[in-house]
Amino acid sequence: MTDYKIHQQQLLSDRGICVVIPTYNNEGTIAAVVRATLQECRDVIVVNDGSTDGTRDILHGIEGITLVEYARNRGKGYALKCGLRRALQMGFAYAVTLDGDGQHYPDDIALFLEANRQHPGSLILGRRLMDGIARSPGSRFANRFSNFWFYVQTGRRLADTQTGYRLYPLKKLRGLSILTARYEAELELLVLASWHGVDIVSIDVKVYYPPQAERVSHFRPARDFARISVLNTVLCFLAVVYGLPLRLWRRVERGARTVYAILFTLFFCLCVFTPLVWIDRSRVHHVIFRAMRFLMLRHGIPGTTFTYNISEEIDFSTKGECGVAFQKPAVYICNHQSHLDLPCQLMLTPKMIILTKDWVWYHPLYGRIVRAAEFYPVSAGIDRLMPKLRSLVERGYSIAVYPEGTRSADCRIGRFHKGAFYIAQQLGLDVVPMYLYGPGRILPKNTYHLRPGPIYMELGRPFTRAALNNMGDLRTQAQAMRRHYIEKYETIANRIEQDV
Repeated sequence: MTDYKIHQQQLLSDRGICVVIPTYNNEGTIAAVVRATLQECRDVIVVNDGSTDGTRDILHGIEGITLVEYARNRGKGYALKCGLRRALQMGFAYAVTLDGDGQHYPDDIALFLEANRQHPGSLILGRRLMDGIARSPGSRFANRFSNFWFYVQTGRRLADTQTGYRLYPLKKLRGLSILTARYEAELELLVLASWHGVDIVSIDVKVYYPPQAERVSHFRPARDFARISVLNTVLCFLAVVYGLPLRLWRRVERGARTVYAILFTLFFCLCVFTPLVWIDRSRVHHVIFRAMRFLMLRHGIPGTTFTYNISEEIDFSTKGECGVAFQKPAVYICNHQSHLDLPCQLMLTPKMIILTKDWVWYHPLYGRIVRAAEFYPVSAGIDRLMPKLRSLVERGYSIAVYPEGTRSADCRIGRFHKGAFYIAQQLGLDVVPMYLYGPGRILPKNTYHLRPGPIYMELGRPFTRAALNNMGDLRTQAQAMRRHYIEKYETIANRIEQDV
C-alpha cells in the first residue's frame, strides 16, 4: 500500500469516516468491491441483507470488516438503516455508502473525503457521470421522476437523487427509526436532511454498468414505483405542514442572527466606544476587553458555541479591576478567517494591540476607536512603526499579527509573511501561536449572513527566542510556522468536524 493510501486511511479514521456496503445476492462482485474498499478505508461495515447465494460465505472469508447480517431479505432501506446504526454505535461521525454490485468505484472515496473537508457536516452526493453509458428508458425516467419530486418537496434542485454513492453526516440524520425498507429509503433520507437544514453537496463520481445481459438488479419496476409514488404523496403532504415551516423558520433565524450582529456592533461603536474616546481614552482597551468577553463568553453570538484552551505555559493573572493581562508581552500570531477573529483575540486581555489594514484604520464607523486603541495599519511600514510598537511593549502590551496578511476564503492556511517574526526579533519577544477554528465558517469572507456553528480558540506553547532562532532566518521561520499551523489546524478540524 502506498504512503498516499496510508495517509488517506488515517485521515478518514481521524475524521470519523467509515464505509457502509449493503449487499444482497452479489456473489459475483462483492469480494472485489469489499477488498478494493479496504484499500481506501480501514473501517468497512458490510450489511448482508439475507443473501441466498454465496455472498454470506464470501463475506465470512474476508478479514478486517464489520459484518452485519440477518436471515431474511428485508430490502435496501432496512440494510442501510442497520449499517448506519451500527456505524453510530461504533462512534463514527460519517458514513460513505456504496453498492455491492460493482457499479461504484471505491477509489472515489478520496473525492468524498476532500468534499467532507471542504463542507463538514454536509450530506455529499456522488453525481454519476453517465456520458456514454447505455441506460434503459425506465432508469432515465426514474431519475428524472425522483429529481422532480425532490424539488417539489424541498425547493432544491439536484441532478442525481437516486445515486447510492453518498456520504452521510450520521449525527444529523433524521427519520432512521421510520425509514422505509426498500429503494425509496434513500430519497426519504435526502428529503428529511434537506428539511432539517443539512447542506447537500454534489460531486462527480465514476460509475460502471455492465452489459445489459450481465446486470443484476433487484429493482421491481411496478411494485417499487408504486411504493415510491405512495412515499412521494406522503412527503408532499409533510412538505406543506412540516418541511415548509422549517425552511421559513431557518430563514427568519438566519436574518435574526445577522440583525443582532449589526445591532450589537452599532450599539457598542456608537453608544459605548465612541463616547468613551472623547471622555476617557485611557479606558478604551478595558472597555473593548469587557465587551468582547461579554460577546464571546456570556451573551454569545447567536447560533454559535465558543470554547477555548490556553497552554499552561501562558500565564494569565488578575490585574486589579481591569481584568486579566499576559504577564510577559509577546507577539501573538493567528490564522485569519473572518471579522470574528478580532473578538476572539480581544477577549483575552486588555493589553493587546492589533496590526490592521488601512480600511479598518479609516473605517467611518469604528476607525476613530481603532486609532484611539493604538491599533496601527501595517501599510505604514514595520520599520516606521517599530518605535511605537516598542513603546507599547514597554507599557506591557502584546502585539497581535495575522501572518497571512488577509482573510482566508476557504479557511485553509495561506502563505505566512515574515513581518510578525521580524517584529518579535527586533523587540526580543516570544511568539505565541493562536489557532482559530470556526469564524471563517460562521462568517465567511465576502458574506454578511451569520451561520450557526462552533468557534474554537487555542493558545499554544510559546515559541521562545531561542526556538525561533534555531529555525533559521525570518523567511524560514515563517515557512516552518506555516507548516506547523497546517498540521495543527487539520488536527483541530478533524476533531471538531465530527460534531458539526
